[in-house]
Amino acid sequence: MTEKQAKQFYKQTAEQTQAQLHTTTTGLTQVEAAKRLKTDGANTLVAKRRKTILERFIDQFKDFMIIVLLVAAIVAAFSGEVADAVIILLVVVLNAVFGVFQEIQAEAAIDALKEMSAPMAHVRRDGEVVTVKSEDIVPGDVVLLEAGDVVPADLRLLSAQTLRVEESALTGESVPVEKQTSALSAPEKEKVSLGDQTNMAFMNSNITNGRGSGIVIATGMQTEVGRIAGMLNQADETKTPLQENLNHLGKTLTWLILFLSVVIFVLGMLNHRETLLNMLLTAISLAVAAIPEGLPAIVTVTLALGTKRMAKRHAIVRKLPAVETLGSTDIIASDKTGTLTQNKMTVERLFVNNQLTAAADSQLTLDDRPLQVMTLANDTKISQDDNLLGDPTETALVQFGLTHKLDVAGLLKQWPRVAEVPFDSERKLMTTIHQLPTGNYLIATKGAPDQLLKRTTHYELDHAAKAMNQQERQLILATNTKLARQALRVLGLAFKVVPQLPDKIDSATVEQDLTFSGLVGMIDPERPEVADAVAEAKQAGIRPLMITGDHRDTAEAIAKRLGIIGEQDEQAIISGNELDEMSDQEFSRQVGDFSVYARVAPEHKVRIVNAWQKRGKVVAMTGDGVNDAPALKAADIGVGMGITGTEVSKNAADMVLADDNFSTIVVAVEEGRKVFANIQKAIQYLLSANLGEVLTLFMMTILGWQILAPVQILWINLVTDTFPAIALGVEPMERDIMQRKPRGRQSNFLSGGLGQTIIYQGLLEGLITLFVYWVGINYPVHANAQLAHADALTMAFATLGLIQLFHAFNVKALHGSIFHRGIFANHAFNWAILASTILMAATILIPGFNQLFHVTPLDWHQWATVLGASFAIILIVEVVKLIQRRLHKV
Repeated sequence: MTEKQAKQFYKQTAEQTQAQLHTTTTGLTQVEAAKRLKTDGANTLVAKRRKTILERFIDQFKDFMIIVLLVAAIVAAFSGEVADAVIILLVVVLNAVFGVFQEIQAEAAIDALKEMSAPMAHVRRDGEVVTVKSEDIVPGDVVLLEAGDVVPADLRLLSAQTLRVEESALTGESVPVEKQTSALSAPEKEKVSLGDQTNMAFMNSNITNGRGSGIVIATGMQTEVGRIAGMLNQADETKTPLQENLNHLGKTLTWLILFLSVVIFVLGMLNHRETLLNMLLTAISLAVAAIPEGLPAIVTVTLALGTKRMAKRHAIVRKLPAVETLGSTDIIASDKTGTLTQNKMTVERLFVNNQLTAAADSQLTLDDRPLQVMTLANDTKISQDDNLLGDPTETALVQFGLTHKLDVAGLLKQWPRVAEVPFDSERKLMTTIHQLPTGNYLIATKGAPDQLLKRTTHYELDHAAKAMNQQERQLILATNTKLARQALRVLGLAFKVVPQLPDKIDSATVEQDLTFSGLVGMIDPERPEVADAVAEAKQAGIRPLMITGDHRDTAEAIAKRLGIIGEQDEQAIISGNELDEMSDQEFSRQVGDFSVYARVAPEHKVRIVNAWQKRGKVVAMTGDGVNDAPALKAADIGVGMGITGTEVSKNAADMVLADDNFSTIVVAVEEGRKVFANIQKAIQYLLSANLGEVLTLFMMTILGWQILAPVQILWINLVTDTFPAIALGVEPMERDIMQRKPRGRQSNFLSGGLGQTIIYQGLLEGLITLFVYWVGINYPVHANAQLAHADALTMAFATLGLIQLFHAFNVKALHGSIFHRGIFANHAFNWAILASTILMAATILIPGFNQLFHVTPLDWHQWATVLGASFAIILIVEVVKLIQRRLHKV
């Protein structure tokens, strides 16, 4: 199809569109759809072209410090230091390989995440409605739309019942557009603007009201949003706040380390102990080694691995930085139905013949009006495999009848429905009319008890109708209140029998002079695991809130059963009406008093989010409807429902619950805390190690000692930084991670005493290394001073590398003892340390490497000194942690 033809669809009738696309209102066949998918391609937007592995590899060399290092290698080669030049180049190449590997790993995890959150669509294939991935939609498909859906492709509408579509992303018009199906009239050469194409629906726009259907006229990059995507692909990617914070940290450290490198270079030249070339190479090597250029990649990998773990636990994270934000959550504001509860209504209590009984003890039969009304005033459908389809409240009523051996299908066949007055939210009633075998008509009505009582003139007692009186009315209302306070949803049941159908079927003529026959109390049982999740959240310093459209009494009962509020916390509940009467300022002051919001509308959620955020709290908010999208956007973590949620709410969310379960949110917070802790560990490890390297070279230069060679510095950086830092990103969760309070909105990766810890541990590494060098000089095994200095430098080289590997065990727990946790539980970490240790030792132990790395073989006394000093950092840090714990400073 040409671009010109595509633009003319809004001028065509539905029949003309069908003819042009060779389809019908019943849709394509599966065979034809498969052919078109092969011809037209997937219904996806082409992303910005990804770089090849070679391009990524080349990009690793565009960093300023790497370029300087390459220049240094060239200078070294021309100066006769060929071995140094080779080692420098080897380190640079290996660094580039690791950088590419980290990028690919992060992208792979993100791609898997996108696949898990891919939207679905309802289309007609072979005359039946089927659910397919949006990417499998083809031109000619007939797509069904309803409120909450995201339009999966550009459509020419075939039907539209009160259909309104929000198209602001395309047109800039914030008000949803009312859609219709008639062809638009316009001169042939005149184009109708997108906003005025009222018989079209465009990809990625949102259905806000009504339902409809349409023929797909364009997919993928041929759609209007595809055209915009083509332009966006030319734009540069923006960085997330998390990336910006890491970049800021990296830049600060870079300038600090460059300054120290210059100082070391100047002091080295003033001491006249090293050549200009050697000091230049040393300063450059130190700068390259000490700057944590791989930190952003390590953080990205850690976050990506976190999203994979969350997905396995039913929490699908759509935005990578949200993983880290989850760990700082203070407030979890959750819907009740389906999230805190099972979203599966069950009949629990019955009030019949003025007696309140448990449903399990009910003796109702087919001859009893309450059971007849429950079953007949009901839109539940029974599928071929005997599943009940419909509203959970109504399916619960039918299920009650089936449980009591009622032949529901037989009853409907014997007493067919001939008319109805559908439910609406204003009168809160539903009525169906059925023809009886006697020729009379049964009017069956169910709905809100208070509204039903307004229309009743009699009540049923022992199968006899008695005149309704005030005493009976009060008994019914009191029973209704009692059931509601037990967290039951209560429906009233009423009926009347008439000899003929009214001339006009409406509420005024049908729902009058009814006979009250009973109350049904139903409950959506709480999920069995939620109470424990609520308790765990509270233990972690997180405040759970419940938000529901249910009555105050129902909300209070469920909240108490789940432990969200205590038995005496009635004042912690607020209704939507009470919230409306409060100003924003007043509500912000009092928001801490409320844990349960009853009878609220979705728009109240934004006020709740804003009020808590003004208090500096990090808020996670759940939502499943179209109207929940603003609150999900406003929250720090918007949580969509994967089962019951609309596409609009899922797209607005940062995280989607695959099981719609509150406990999954707590699991996600736990995982978020783990991710943050592991990132902190990697930062602590890298920065303290780099600080140790800087201090060692700085003090060697100040003291006029022989300093480590450039290749030694670079090798230590390569061997000790890469593997252990990545492995720390998959550390098991610390046992007390959910006993800690949320870290707060203003926290950063150096919060919680980590900054001071990095400084003292970095200084410790440097001082121990200097001490080993001093021991090697003052207690030599060789009488020859030159050999003694060479041995001392080798000992310092080995110590500076191994002490970092030993220190990696320290950072497994910031304040706790590493001996109280599975010190060897992380197998990836164990292998990383082993591999790094072998690579460090190989430079000294394997013949032929000595000259390359300017080291000498060590005897067992010297190795004992190196290993003892390196291991000492574990003991010293453990003592410091113990003192900190004893002084209650952590």
